[in-house]
Amino acid sequence: MVLKTLPFTKEKISEIIAQYPTPFHLYDEKGIRENARRLKEAFGILEGFQEFFAVKALPNPYIMKILKEEGFGADCSSLPELLLAEKTGIIGELIMFSSNDTPAEEFRKAKELGAIINLDDISHIKFLEDEAGLPELLCCRYNPGPLKEGNAIIGKPEDAKYGFTREQLFEGYKYMRDKGVKRFGLHTMVASNELNPNYFIETARILFELIVEISRELGIRFEFVNLGGGIGIPYRPEQEPVPYNVIARGVREEYAKIIEANDLAPLKIYLECGRVITGPYGYLITKVRHIKHIYKDYVGTDACMANLMRPGMYGAYHHITVLGKEKEQPAFKYDVTGSLCENNDKFAVDRMLPEVKRGDILVIHDTGAHGHAMGFNYNGKLRSAEILLRPDGSFVQIRRAETVDDYFATLDLDNLASFS
Repeated sequence: MVLKTLPFTKEKISEIIAQYPTPFHLYDEKGIRENARRLKEAFGILEGFQEFFAVKALPNPYIMKILKEEGFGADCSSLPELLLAEKTGIIGELIMFSSNDTPAEEFRKAKELGAIINLDDISHIKFLEDEAGLPELLCCRYNPGPLKEGNAIIGKPEDAKYGFTREQLFEGYKYMRDKGVKRFGLHTMVASNELNPNYFIETARILFELIVEISRELGIRFEFVNLGGGIGIPYRPEQEPVPYNVIARGVREEYAKIIEANDLAPLKIYLECGRVITGPYGYLITKVRHIKHIYKDYVGTDACMANLMRPGMYGAYHHITVLGKEKEQPAFKYDVTGSLCENNDKFAVDRMLPEVKRGDILVIHDTGAHGHAMGFNYNGKLRSAEILLRPDGSFVQIRRAETVDDYFATLDLDNLASFS
């Protein structure tokens, strides 16, 4: 069982709240850096290993700069994410551009930055050729269909909108080869928040075997394989973290049996993890606004689904700590809610907690990925600030909270009076 501890005290959070009102997301820089180093050490046994942080998980340039300092690249899926990488100093082949239904201008920007372009569909090869020209290096995303099981978040691969079929890969790489592309990569991403390390070893085996077949038939040599991301985190206290070294050793064994045995080494191994890098080191800090007793007991907070969508969207579990009451018995059953006009605006349902009172500070754990990033403005809700807790105990605001002026900024109100 994983003990859900906190890297801060109630006194530290109270100090931050005095300057930045709740709700806000807080990120633990020390935890993120230490975790990044553990991942690099474990996967460093693999040929040419490189991690591309999935920017969609936590698109903040301060976090990206921290990870750049730890040797990570950036996995981007849109023009704003490409621009975030550029502004952070991540350029060239430290960017993996994996998008879908991609507009021409985004392909052009990726090519301008020297990013590795990872194509999602066979038709995109010709589209890229016509709109931006084919670069020397290209990668294709493989959808293994029924050969590989998905999971609850990402769904079954054969129902997913992403990637090439097996037959399309052969056709696509042949076309690229004949058009003068010299360098090749292969990618897949078929799971999200997966806790079984064998899942990723099996994914590597499937890709390695496919590389052998394509290389033999088309006479091309692959430079890298991107195993994707999807490594999960222990949201629940009874779950255990995925052991990086078990995955790395298993991938290394498959590499020796398949890639080295077929004289296709060196083949660089890439990952594009996001959730597992920052997820456990983010916390949504919220105050209790109301306690309601009707058919159930409700804890109403000043945060809502706009601050953390996952529980309402997926029924996802996020652990909750009542600051200052960590040693009290969880003897009371509550639904922990926000103020959105949607009944699924709940952070927890039938959750056992210590007795909660108005004004208590709640810490919602594991919000460092797909938390703030999935925010929205329904009901006129304003997205919260993001605060970085530095290793020395100091803190800095790395994104301010939205204001009402921000909400109205995109509306053309100047012509409202004359509109009829």
